[in-house]
Amino acid sequence: MKNLKVFGEVPLGLSLDSNEETIGFCSFDIERNRIFFLSSHNLIYTSHLSSFHENAVWSPNASLSSSDAVTVDLEPGDAVTSFDYLMEKEALLLGTSNGLLLLHNVDDASDATQVVGKLDGGVNAVSLSPDGELVAVTTGFGQLLVMTHDWDVLYETSLHDDDVPVSEGEFLPVSWRGDGKYFATMSDACGSGSLLKKIKVWDRDSGDLLASSELRSFAGAVLEWMPSGAKIAAVCDGKDGNESPSVVFFERNGLERSRFSVDSKVKLLKWNCSSDLLAGVVECENYDAVRIWCFSNNHWYLKHEIRYLKRDEVSFIWNPTKQLQLICWTVGGQVTVSNFIWITAVMENSVALVVDGSNIHVTPLSLSLMPPPMYLFSLKFSSHVRGMAVYCKHSKNQLAAFLSNGSLCVVELPSIETWEELEGKEFSVEDSHTEMAFGSILHLEWLDSHKLLAISHYGFSHSNDLFQTSLTEGGLRGFYLQEVELECSEDLVPGLLTCSGWHAAVSNRNTLEELVIGIASNPASKHSAYIQFSRGEIQEYVSKIGISRGSLEQEHQGFSAACPWMSVALVGSAGLSKSVLFGLDEIGRLHANAGILCNNCSSFSFYSNLADQVITHLILATKQDLLFIVDIADVFNGELDSKYSNFVRINSRKKEENESFINIWERGAKIVGVLHGDEAAIILQTTRGNLECICPRKLVLVSIINALVQKRFKDALLMVRRHRINFNVIVDYCGWQAFSQLASEFVRQVNNLGYITEFVCSIKNENIIEKLYKNHISVPCPKVADVMLVGGIQNSLAGNKVSSVLMAVRKALEDHITESPARELCILTTLAQSDPPLLEDALKRIKVIREKELSHADDQGRMSYPSAEEALKHLLWLADSDAVYEAALGLYDLNLAAIVALNAQKDPKEFLPFLQELERMPTLLMQYNIDLRLKRFEKALRHIASAGDSYYDDCMTLVKKNPLLFPLALQLFTGPTKQKPFLEAWGDYLSDEKCFEDAAAIYMSCFNLDKALKSYRAINNWSGVLTVAGFLNLGKDELLHLASELCEELQALGKPGEAAKIALEYCGDVNTGVNLLITARDWEEALRVVFMHRREDLIKTVKSASLECASTLTSEYEEGLEKVGKYLARYLAVRQRRLLLAAKLQSEERAASDLDDDAASETSSNFSGMSAYTTGTKKSSAASMSSTATSKARETRRLKKRGKIRPGSPDEEIALVEHLKGMSLTVEAKRELKSLLVSLMMFGEGETCKKLQQTGENFQLSQMAAVKLAEDTISNDTINEYAHTLEQYTQKVRNEIHNSEAFSWRLKVFLSYE
Repeated sequence: MKNLKVFGEVPLGLSLDSNEETIGFCSFDIERNRIFFLSSHNLIYTSHLSSFHENAVWSPNASLSSSDAVTVDLEPGDAVTSFDYLMEKEALLLGTSNGLLLLHNVDDASDATQVVGKLDGGVNAVSLSPDGELVAVTTGFGQLLVMTHDWDVLYETSLHDDDVPVSEGEFLPVSWRGDGKYFATMSDACGSGSLLKKIKVWDRDSGDLLASSELRSFAGAVLEWMPSGAKIAAVCDGKDGNESPSVVFFERNGLERSRFSVDSKVKLLKWNCSSDLLAGVVECENYDAVRIWCFSNNHWYLKHEIRYLKRDEVSFIWNPTKQLQLICWTVGGQVTVSNFIWITAVMENSVALVVDGSNIHVTPLSLSLMPPPMYLFSLKFSSHVRGMAVYCKHSKNQLAAFLSNGSLCVVELPSIETWEELEGKEFSVEDSHTEMAFGSILHLEWLDSHKLLAISHYGFSHSNDLFQTSLTEGGLRGFYLQEVELECSEDLVPGLLTCSGWHAAVSNRNTLEELVIGIASNPASKHSAYIQFSRGEIQEYVSKIGISRGSLEQEHQGFSAACPWMSVALVGSAGLSKSVLFGLDEIGRLHANAGILCNNCSSFSFYSNLADQVITHLILATKQDLLFIVDIADVFNGELDSKYSNFVRINSRKKEENESFINIWERGAKIVGVLHGDEAAIILQTTRGNLECICPRKLVLVSIINALVQKRFKDALLMVRRHRINFNVIVDYCGWQAFSQLASEFVRQVNNLGYITEFVCSIKNENIIEKLYKNHISVPCPKVADVMLVGGIQNSLAGNKVSSVLMAVRKALEDHITESPARELCILTTLAQSDPPLLEDALKRIKVIREKELSHADDQGRMSYPSAEEALKHLLWLADSDAVYEAALGLYDLNLAAIVALNAQKDPKEFLPFLQELERMPTLLMQYNIDLRLKRFEKALRHIASAGDSYYDDCMTLVKKNPLLFPLALQLFTGPTKQKPFLEAWGDYLSDEKCFEDAAAIYMSCFNLDKALKSYRAINNWSGVLTVAGFLNLGKDELLHLASELCEELQALGKPGEAAKIALEYCGDVNTGVNLLITARDWEEALRVVFMHRREDLIKTVKSASLECASTLTSEYEEGLEKVGKYLARYLAVRQRRLLLAAKLQSEERAASDLDDDAASETSSNFSGMSAYTTGTKKSSAASMSSTATSKARETRRLKKRGKIRPGSPDEEIALVEHLKGMSLTVEAKRELKSLLVSLMMFGEGETCKKLQQTGENFQLSQMAAVKLAEDTISNDTINEYAHTLEQYTQKVRNEIHNSEAFSWRLKVFLSYE
């Protein structure tokens, strides 16, 4: 599915001395990239290939004069018979008819020619081995000599059989295999004048004859061994006079392998260096032609033809270093360098147009993926096709083809949907009518449906205008940019091809001063195209409008190098789209947007899922056989490196589902086409020629979502089923609330109960896009849901996703689908699949069907429903049989429960006795027992409570076993006498559950004060205890004793403030109360109590304690300040070391990713986990088998040790940060500190107070600055040793939180001026 295209032709004329001088030989110097030509006057012309790319070379006056040539002196009557370049000697090797072997040094200033040998019979042919070590020479006497490049003869043998005489003037070719291990010769086998010859294969080292072919009637002495060594090409005559010659391929053993026919005599054959192209000179009736064939899928395609006049006697060579560069020359000295590229034969509309000689084979890949050489139908032209252009816009499909005879043909094709009727047909296409020659067209592009833009050349030996004498444009020579107007005189018939009646005329012609290598139309405008010149420059051509002429406008943003593969993509949204040029150069760099996207691209294409042909994705394959699907927005947002790893394989520990590429399973496969829209497929062609069509998940999901946004639910569902995508995508993309409101439209469009049932069974209570497909598509913003729902989501459904969606689908089925058994089964499915399953509702529907069956009423209407047995079996297939059986019991329908049990194949011995026992019970007791079995305790309580007072004890037992029923029991039993036992039981339960606060409240409600007192005391609620004591009317001594006990208990629990309150208020002990307030550091309250009771003796106690506390706190803050600096310094050192190690590992990992060696990749991956500062560990196959439980236990132990700072541990960095955060002042500490400062001021200790405040403030500032510095550096990859310092951050914190709430504990009298 590819065609051969000329992207550049550069001609050069050799100025010969006279008309009699002709060019006879050519050779190539690989090392210096130059060509040598030998003329009939023994002049050697030299030209460097680099000169062919200079602008002036291909101008009309470009030539290489004889003054630049050197002469080889030969004896009179002697002539050169062979000519080649010997790289080992850096000289030309010439063989003459007199038998001389000459070595001519072209780089020597004296142009010395050295005779290195003389052979009897004259030199017939000379062939150098591929490595340049050996020289094979055939003589006029039929002898074969093989010698070294130092002219030592290794062996000599005869090419002919012993009894066969030598034919005079016979050419004896020699061809080497690519590795130089063998070579082949061709010689007569049946005597002089015989056409029967045979091919012989010789061993390089020994000279032994290894194999020979059968006698064949070979046409001429054409012999060419494929460089890869697979085939030997020769030309055979037809078996009889009516058959055409054939190019025949032989194996090394001399046996014929394959062949293909040629319509004329073949004079020369040569393989290119990669062995994929075979070129030959073919003698036709009125011209000679250079034809190029390629082999794919066991078929030989004629891909290109260049015509020359017969008098030019054209010949050619392939560039040995560039597989797609052909150098042709004529005897008159006209040299042309043609650069070819392979282009895909699949056009933008997914139609493959494969060139094969004078035919174009047409295959619409969107209808059928036919492997080549098969095709749907064929277009037959009057001459061989050299190139073409396709127009596929606005429902038009037009093809323009330019032929090797200079003709231009146009075909208008019908709509692709009607092409199936054209299968197997061949359509003859007439040449367009014109009154002027188009020249030789190199590039062709459509501007609109009636206008073409072409790059043509005139006046050269291979220009087609020389063959069109009646249309020759006099005086034109060079390259031109031509605008061609088209008009069809025939009416278009729907469903048929328009192959004739086209008229073409050149409406505008511009001379080109630079070499054009590509042309592409502008999709954003039908009147312009982009022209690419040889260095990658881009200019925009604007077609003529009205009476103005078309012209090249100012230079457009071009490429940094020449890009033979150029495409223009229309990107952006509707109304804001723009054209962007993409180009691929010869070394695999993909250019776009004035930059390089990828450095190892092998092929690329575009995908669009929109009707306006705006490109949404770039598809590219790399030389490492990776396929990337790139969102076009990522190209312009600069996210290629982060999302696509710079289009290389990064060896990491990530899972495969996180990879952004697809592995191409066959090496060297290329992208040849893309199926757009809902098809969402990429077509790859392997090196063997076969086609592979893949549907990448990313493109499939994009097309599904596009259909959902357009509310094409049926198309979306069909794509989900075809590509086996999770059905939840349909619901999750815009949210289940939005889908629930569109469920009726979904059901109406799909209208297939089987598909809907499949959809219903797949809905799960999870967002599949956020989990399974999060790497392929993004979750939409709420605006997308608003687009799907006109006016947005209103009155969103409550509940979970599954239940809400299935309820909406069920309602839509009932409203929009006609009653039928299938609809009823689908509705049952929605009930069974709900979360939780609505089995009772499903059984109620089945019960209604069963009642209709039993009543024998409305037999006609019963056709709309399935049988009850069928419906029940369907439900049992969807749900657990035990759950269905219990649901039937829950309906209290014993007959239905029995039917379910039988259909569920339960043992009658198990369920029949139970059902019979239930049947004998009163209704309420039956319901109570069923509820108990089903653990529906609330219903059970209601039923047993309704059964009468005789079952009161059963109610109490049920409630005690199920404490959640206590509130319901209090509602059911209203009298105080009946409620009190439940209240006491409830309180006892809460006491057993250690819920003493609630238990005390319950006991109080039923006036059980003793138990309430115990409950309050159990939770040390001293106010509650003393309040209940008041209700109990305890005596003064008992109350004092109780208060003393409570005071001691609170002291033991570390609540001195509350204990002080009891001591002062209930015990009247001022000394104990003040001491407890000092212990609680409630300095202001202690002073208040002292002065209230006029206890001057306790003032000194309070003052001494406050001074001692101030001294202690000052020391603690100073020590804390030192620790903050120490911990922060350690944190910065650990962080810096981690960053350096991570950078080193990343560089080594990236270096390893460029290797194809799996062992190297595995080593790099394992090494990346061997850091003392990472949580990763070196993994092996044995370690990977450890259980999940062991891993969880290890993680639990690690978290328990997190509070400790272990130097060198993986968690040291986090532990240091957490420790710094834990050093902050608590709210209680700030309250105590402020109270202490106020007390010190009251005692007149101003200096002590000031020192304490400053020390505490410095500590708090340092701690907050250290935490902020750690938070800023932990998320960065670099640490600035000047900016990231404690001093800098302390000043920053001081400025930011001045007068903030965090420092409200300070006394303003001691604040410094800022």
